[in-house]
Amino acid sequence: MSENDQRCINTIRVLAADITRGANSGHPGAPMGCAPMAHALFTNFVNVNPRNPHWPGRDRFVLSNGHACALQYILLHLLGFKMSMNDLKAFRQVGSITPGHPERGHTEGIEVTTGPLGQGIANAVGLAIAERNLAATFNKPNYPIFDNHTYVILGDGCMQEGVQSEACSLAGHLKLGKLIALYDDNHITIDGDTAVSFTEDVLKRFEAYGWHTLVVDDGDDNLNSITQAIEKAKTVEDKPSLIKIRTTIGFGSKFQGEEKTHGSPLDAEDIKQLKQKFGFNPDESYVVPQEVYDHYHKCAQRGEEREKEWNKLFDAYVKEYPKEGAEVKRRLEGKLPSGWKDALPRYTPQDPPVATRKLSEAVINKLAGDVIPELIGGSADLTGSNNTRWKTAVDFQPASTNLGDYSGRYIRYGVREHGMHAVMNGIAAYQGLIPFGGTFLNFLTYGWGAARLSALSNLRVIYVMTHDSIGLGEDGPTHQPIETLALTRATPNMLTFRPADGNETSGAYLVALERDNMPSILALTRQNLPQLDGSSAEAVWKGGYVLEPLSDANPDVTLVATGSEVSIAVEGAELLRKQGLKARVVSMPCTELFDEQPLDYRVSVLPKGVPTIAVEALSTFGWQKYSHAEVGMISFGASGAYKDVYKHFQITPEHVAEMGKNAVQYFKKHGSVPELFPQFAPCT
Repeated sequence: MSENDQRCINTIRVLAADITRGANSGHPGAPMGCAPMAHALFTNFVNVNPRNPHWPGRDRFVLSNGHACALQYILLHLLGFKMSMNDLKAFRQVGSITPGHPERGHTEGIEVTTGPLGQGIANAVGLAIAERNLAATFNKPNYPIFDNHTYVILGDGCMQEGVQSEACSLAGHLKLGKLIALYDDNHITIDGDTAVSFTEDVLKRFEAYGWHTLVVDDGDDNLNSITQAIEKAKTVEDKPSLIKIRTTIGFGSKFQGEEKTHGSPLDAEDIKQLKQKFGFNPDESYVVPQEVYDHYHKCAQRGEEREKEWNKLFDAYVKEYPKEGAEVKRRLEGKLPSGWKDALPRYTPQDPPVATRKLSEAVINKLAGDVIPELIGGSADLTGSNNTRWKTAVDFQPASTNLGDYSGRYIRYGVREHGMHAVMNGIAAYQGLIPFGGTFLNFLTYGWGAARLSALSNLRVIYVMTHDSIGLGEDGPTHQPIETLALTRATPNMLTFRPADGNETSGAYLVALERDNMPSILALTRQNLPQLDGSSAEAVWKGGYVLEPLSDANPDVTLVATGSEVSIAVEGAELLRKQGLKARVVSMPCTELFDEQPLDYRVSVLPKGVPTIAVEALSTFGWQKYSHAEVGMISFGASGAYKDVYKHFQITPEHVAEMGKNAVQYFKKHGSVPELFPQFAPCT
């Protein structure tokens, strides 16, 4: 190790101590212990350009143990990204670009949002999948347009999370050779030494997954060994690589090697001795020697030169392969193909009843099969139930398996819901691909940690969630979602669609694809539903709308419903008419979109002074915002034929009509109908 390398590493360690002490919050230990591996990685291997952080040919870096983000912010500062010393001083402060964990889109140079442990390494698997797929799709002889590596640093905490195991198992099967993970093996978690809870042989586990593994025994001082291990990992192209690097958490602190350095800043006395030990003035803070800046700026210049080379290569590629070049440009600009909406299936009431999961399949066949080639789909071992695979699909598999190839766009995720969701986040973050994945709606919460990060990260990920209510029938309450959509609707920056027929299913995809800064949940039925008179794909943009041909003017009661219950509401309205009451039927495929509409539109759909009944075969929680009374679930479901289950819980046209009649009588007796929140308040 050269004297300047040592100076760079010690600068990172001291800065990490200063930054966390200045905030009186944060995790200094991991940045101090990981400084050598991070220095080796960024000064020798990672090709990025601070002047253009998003150039397509860059390497991707993920800090999976996101609590160590002081390390990543320091590296961004040293390289010359938009990360000033004042930004480092504002660590963990409101409004800063140095939040407590890395956030994609918030800070330049951050590829994915990490912090919840295990998510980052799983995202990295998605980044590596995206690179392999785009390379297989677009690369030509002498034109390696997509050819980057994905590098990860992760710790003992990530290694214990289930999402990591799911994603890494899949990565081994898929032979993702351009994925290289550096495991910070410091034997410490918050509770203390990993001896108390985590004693497995991690390398044997990863070898069983199909990974190439390496060990560096002295990660505190032996920079050459770290560098050589990464170089060796890069030569293995048919397996992802895991390099276990033994480090000391909080290296240089009086409490190095102890959990005390993990989640709390070092005290002033400790920082003073740390600086003296590493040759810094103990009376100065936030100091970077010029030689350190010079060294890292040279690394940034290397990345800038690589981008120039890539741009020159891509210009030549476009000239030789103009069709492919135009397609790459379109995808990287985030533009959908012109005329794609024309491919969306349309329906009339004369068309036969069909389950919305099958109607979703029809959309996928049209779009993924013919029109939007950047769609990359999959299922968590429920392909035949989720109906997520289109007729012409090729599986994304290593060619050696004879099961598909890397140009394939259908991913067999296996029984790994959480892994699937996190991998899709990585695919979406790469750019150039739009991921969708299927499982049962009730199992969305198996992977909720990743789905929540889709929303936080502003990623266009489409969750195709079938078997969406008690309507799935015989599988019973273990599989029947009740509370799930209350959760998704409560989540910021996430759209929840529960379409009632074919037109609304097409509309759900229409909006989900055009809203490129948020994930969408599509809740789809197992049972067949009729095609409704008055529905349309475009109406879904409004979130809720009146089914005009099925509604009366000047209604006595409004019935608002979603999905499979819209047709029940239609039948309930007919029963009310027979009793002399005029009824309006409102389909509400997406409450979040309805909340976005102007007040006058919301009032036109849910008129004031008219009792409103909500009908949905899931939890009634949240519907009080839109209705005066609810027909829905306040308990778990039951096993049985779905029609019998609906009758058991009184989600029937008869009960809807009874509730409507009772509401009219009740409010007539009391002399007024209370206003609903969407009738008087801004909803967003």
